[in-house]
Formats: sequence, C-alpha cells, structure tokens
Amino acid sequence: MKIIAVTNIKGGVGKTTTAVNLAYLAAAGGAATLLWDLDPQGAATYALRGETHERASVKRLLAGKVELEELIVASGYPRLDLLPADFSYRNFAVHLAARRHPTERLLKMSRPLREIYATLFLDCPAGISLLSENVLRAADAIIVPLVPTPLSLRLLVQLYEFIAREGWTDLVLLPFFSLVDRRRSLHTELIAAARAQFPQILATEVPYWSEIERMSVRRVPLPASAPSSAAAQLYGQLWAEVRERVSAGPSGAATARTQRSGGAAMTSADSLPAEAGTSSTA
Repeated sequence: MKIIAVTNIKGGVGKTTTAVNLAYLAAAGGAATLLWDLDPQGAATYALRGETHERASVKRLLAGKVELEELIVASGYPRLDLLPADFSYRNFAVHLAARRHPTERLLKMSRPLREIYATLFLDCPAGISLLSENVLRAADAIIVPLVPTPLSLRLLVQLYEFIAREGWTDLVLLPFFSLVDRRRSLHTELIAAARAQFPQILATEVPYWSEIERMSVRRVPLPASAPSSAAAQLYGQLWAEVRERVSAGPSGAATARTQRSGGAAMTSADSLPAEAGTSSTA
C-alpha cells in the first residue's frame, strides 16, 4: 500500500479538493483506495457525504479500543472508501504525546490496511504538530498545494530543509501550484522563480476557478460530476504526474524508510499498483 499525504502548513490552499479528486481518480483507475480525513473540520468527509462514526474518538483509536477497519465507510464510488473525520481529532497531537513512540503511531495504525488497499490518501489539517511528524514518517509521498505567494515558497524551503535534516531520502515530495491566477503578475513571477529554484515542482497548475470552488457545493468529485470539464482534466493530469513520480520513487528507499519507521523496511520501494482488488466496503 502506498501512503500519499496531502498537506501544507497553511490552510485554504486546496488540500481537501486535491485529496478528494485524486483519491477518486486512483479508485477509478482500478486501485482499491481509502481516504482518511485527519482534519477535525471534516471537509473531505463532507465532500464525500460521509458521517462520523460514533466510536471514532482519537483517544479510543490510539488506545487500541477501536480499530481503523471498524470505522471505514463506503463513499458510494467503486473502490473508494472513506475514514471519516471526528471532531476529537483536534486533540490528536495531545493524545499522541501520551503514547510510547509517538512519532510512529500513524504508520503502525495503518499497517492492517495494507491487506485491503493499494493506496491510502491522508487529508491533513494545516499547521505543524506531532501529527504532522507522524504523517511525514508514515507517508511514501507528500503532495503540497502551493498558492503562489512568498510565504508559501518560504514554507516549502523549510519543509525541504526539515526532510533533508532528518535524512528521509525515500520521501517523495510533490509540490504543485494551486489557486493560480495568471492574470496577476506576482503569481507569474513567483511561479517562474520557484520553478527555477525547485525544478521538481509538478508541471500541472490548478487555477483559481469558480468551477473548482463549486465542488464543495455539489459534494461530488469533479471527475465524477463533470469528467470532460477542463477542471476534471487538470486533476487527471495532476494524478498522472503524482502517480508517475510515486511509482518511480527515489533510490535507497527501503533503507531510508527503515530509519523513518524505526523498524523493518516497509514496501515503499515497490511501484504504485496499476490495479488492485475491490475494497471490502466499496
């Protein structure tokens, strides 16, 4: 199972829209896919018309009194399942800090899911916390939506520096520009400067379109509601880039993953599956 997190320190950059559309496309391509909404605000859960499970408190999860598999619900789309958010997730970092090996809990909790899913997407809350470090340790790839502003680029530099400092050479970092308005000269200038500094930024850019904003009103992934639309095509291009980069992966992944997880090497060196069996709840 590949774990792909969508995250940014800043909020309002298009994380949830990205996570929902790419998870849908992964499932539509034949892979059994799970989207775990880690944000207590539950935007991804809302977008997929999910409902919180009454037993889904983070305290119960981390104490082992309830298993992740018990909380999975069908999304209504083939091969795509949802782990809904819970408002208790606002205290995720607090409860993590009380556990042994707190930076590795998310990876350990997700291990049973490997028998069911080919891809696990994590829709992450904004900010820096112990949960953020758990995500970085667990993920095979990090998708970072970037609004073309000086602050966004500064945060990207800090993220690269943190990953380099930790020696996580197996972690695939996938920044891309979101909410782009090419009519603004500042956006055009910043994107050009960033691409010169970071050639690994994905080529696909997601513009600031009302069609994309309306997804939260329709509560349907764009490729499902309007598959031939320009917006849906853009997310298709974005997923193609992400999938290619994740499948290629960096060299030395198995060794570096061992350092991150603190245990035996995981399967992150494997290629992203083109197809997988149908999930248990889809």
